Amino acid sequence: MPAKTGKEYIEGLKKANNNIYIHGERVDDVTEHPAFKNVIKSMANLYDLQYEKPEKMLYTSPTTDNKVGMTFLQPRSIEDLIKRREAIQEWARTSGGMMGRSPDYLNAEVMAMGVNNSLFAEGDPRFAENARNYYEYARENDISLTHTLIHPQVNRAKAQHQQKDANVALHLVEERPDGIIVDGIRLLATQGGITDEILVFPSTVKKAGELDDPYSLAFAIPNNTPGLKFISRESFDYGKSEWDHPLGSRFDEGDAIVSFENVFVPWERVFVCGNSSVCNRTFKETNAVVHMSHQVVSKNIVKTEFVLGVALSIMDAIGIDQFQHVQDKGTEIMLSLETMKSHLYRAEHNAKLDSSGTMTPDFAALDAARNWYPRIFPRLTEIVRILGASGLMGIPTEADFNHAEIGPIIHRGLQGKNLEGYERVQLFRLAWDLTLSAFGSRQTHYEYYFFGDPIRMGMTYFDNYDKEPFKQYVQDFLKKSSGVKASN
Repeated sequence: MPAKTGKEYIEGLKKANNNIYIHGERVDDVTEHPAFKNVIKSMANLYDLQYEKPEKMLYTSPTTDNKVGMTFLQPRSIEDLIKRREAIQEWARTSGGMMGRSPDYLNAEVMAMGVNNSLFAEGDPRFAENARNYYEYARENDISLTHTLIHPQVNRAKAQHQQKDANVALHLVEERPDGIIVDGIRLLATQGGITDEILVFPSTVKKAGELDDPYSLAFAIPNNTPGLKFISRESFDYGKSEWDHPLGSRFDEGDAIVSFENVFVPWERVFVCGNSSVCNRTFKETNAVVHMSHQVVSKNIVKTEFVLGVALSIMDAIGIDQFQHVQDKGTEIMLSLETMKSHLYRAEHNAKLDSSGTMTPDFAALDAARNWYPRIFPRLTEIVRILGASGLMGIPTEADFNHAEIGPIIHRGLQGKNLEGYERVQLFRLAWDLTLSAFGSRQTHYEYYFFGDPIRMGMTYFDNYDKEPFKQYVQDFLKKSSGVKASN
């Protein structure tokens, strides 16, 4: 079937009736529930956009000739990489980059693992075939995916097999002729309640040993599979108007604890089963981490553009754009944006074909960007807070402006240099929702931990960086200096 529409996405969620819990209750219809209905509409808009801009968002399937989502594309040239990135950024612009788990993120993952599948055959030859088949299935049916990578935070000082209750984390219970039984808890499925299926995969950071083989699993199943439950955190969509909460009312994706209660996974949906070595190498050897990072950096460029736009709008609204320290803060955001763009340009234009014939970006550039952005994004939102100052607290609601008695007072009293009171407060409410609201705070926390603990990520980056040329450079320099002194 061709790429889905927004209506088809919503109808699919209604029909699936996924097992979702929030605020101590099971959700009867996720598409109508106050915690989910608005972000579901935002997701539906993404799917509709595929048909509004088909030349940018769709391409012809190589197997069915149907029009399928561009974000599933296996790029075979730099031009293909750019096409896919433009589709990614088209989606990102609808939310200002605030939907970090829009479908393109995991579309890139299943593509990479589907075409670079030979690693999975180490566990069982059929696992490689499963990965290839799942990519095609997801692409041809425009499957929306959540995923879960990490074990519960019980005792981080110990490996899973050393935990006091070693059965808390998701683990293999039984292998059967028709599939496997798994049981336990996984964290933290963003969009868990509003997608079609879930990908269970190993962590991108924390490695496992042979004693952790029972926890070394990778598979994909529908979100309405019996025994599968999503326990969602409190929603940051408080049912307020889009004027009052311009971001949280539309783009709160939700995050969920995932419970597997003796869940059956058929063999054709299994990619890794009880093999820590394969799990540890999955993201690197399939190039999944490269293509996922390409999506993330593309999205974060749009996000930084949005933050810059908000900052500049605040400067203009209250006439602070001529102050030296204000301009310097604007420059910080601009430099961050241009740095991210440079990383992306290098990644795309230094791309090379891998063994599967997939044009794969230069990971060195993407790896630098994905390690740097979590460290800089909190600063970007801090700048917006500093620029907004007390204006981020003096933000009446739309209802206040509509009140016959106080509306005219605040409309006049809260005017800016270039904006009337109503428009200035609307802008400042956007800045507040970006930085200080529950939604905004979650965005900062989310970006900080996007790929894992930034310190652990940094240690890995340091360990893997090719340091020898730089040390040799200094040694050669000192040798030459020593020779000069000796001759004198």
